[in-house]
Amino acid sequence: MTKYSFEFKLKIVQAYLSSEGGYRYLSKKYGIGSASQVVKWIKIYEHFGEGGLLRKQKNQAYSVQEKLNAIELYLTTELSYRELANQLGINNFSLIANWVRTYRIFGIDGLSKQKGCPFKMTKKKKVTKNEPTELEKLEKENRMLKIEIAYLKELRRLRLEDERKMKEQRESSTASEDIFD
Repeated sequence: MTKYSFEFKLKIVQAYLSSEGGYRYLSKKYGIGSASQVVKWIKIYEHFGEGGLLRKQKNQAYSVQEKLNAIELYLTTELSYRELANQLGINNFSLIANWVRTYRIFGIDGLSKQKGCPFKMTKKKKVTKNEPTELEKLEKENRMLKIEIAYLKELRRLRLEDERKMKEQRESSTASEDIFD
């Protein structure tokens, strides 16, 4: 994937805002792979300002709890990934989509896997925080159950919708057979 400089991104956004052209026109004029990239820069600029267009020097690490909170918000509200990312201050909305997909496939364990090669050298033991209290454990379990219920409700709704469509198809096909009899 081509990396674009901050100045280049800002130039494209300012060209769009000064009505120099639309997304497709600007992407062709400046040799950008797709118009969706221009859309992304403009949306980021509108929400985060110039700072949103800057490349991060270091990748942001999100805790499992932060990921779960984002997933819970996505599953319990009707916000899009982009709207949710803007609300949480994340300028890459595809992160949330990846977290949701990983959660649906692997569960909470999938969110805690580290990426990359494991270290070959042994690390010094870190000082561990106090064990979570019983209340914190119950709150976490409650939050996970709410997410699971929301997911199952959506799954059930989709299945019922599929069954209703299949029933309508069967009824329409039997009705057409009655016409020809």
